[in-house]
Amino acid sequence: MPKTVLLDLLKATFLVISALFPIVNPLGGSPIFLSLTGDYTAAERHALSRLIAMNSFFLLIGSYLIGTHILDFFGISLPVVQVGGGLVVISTGWTMLQRGANEERKEVHRNIQPEDQSREAFYPFTLPLTVGPGSISVAITLGANAPHGYPANLAAIVGALIGSAAIGISVYLCYAFADRLARMLGPTGMTVIVRLTSFLLVCIGVQILWNGLRALLASVPLGIR
Repeated sequence: MPKTVLLDLLKATFLVISALFPIVNPLGGSPIFLSLTGDYTAAERHALSRLIAMNSFFLLIGSYLIGTHILDFFGISLPVVQVGGGLVVISTGWTMLQRGANEERKEVHRNIQPEDQSREAFYPFTLPLTVGPGSISVAITLGANAPHGYPANLAAIVGALIGSAAIGISVYLCYAFADRLARMLGPTGMTVIVRLTSFLLVCIGVQILWNGLRALLASVPLGIR
């Protein structure tokens, strides 16, 4: 492999990981995941974590590769995705903030049985709790701004695949072994972290919503505003 192509590959991989990992934030999401699966066995939690990691990978790489084409096909702009996604994140965070941890665990475990994991792993665990509208919009933006022409375009695609796979692996590791974090923190510490993370989820949703609204307002002619 030529040195320039290898350098482009490393740059593309680092760009995807550095841009998406802080937003996906699997370490910060692990307490919420554990609070929603507190009545699951370790084997069930590992299996669910594996499904979430796979869903996260496909959702990120799909957004990177064809996200702009899907939005163009339906005539949807990226700011509109941010507004809609921000509302979903706010609703999810607010619901979790209002409920007790034990109530949340029992309700989710009652609604999501092990045999339904392949169906339920996508919502709400993958979307929006793991890969939310912020991650999707960033992935779409990265794909839209990827270099064109061979071999730079190929390096960007391979780098996106490697970066998305790395994020998926980190999601699996953080979620599958979230119970170890709980044992270290104790019940009180986990409750505090879940409440704090739920509040931060609401704030993230507000920020995503505001980013979309600001872009939409900027596109309105001054005479109308």
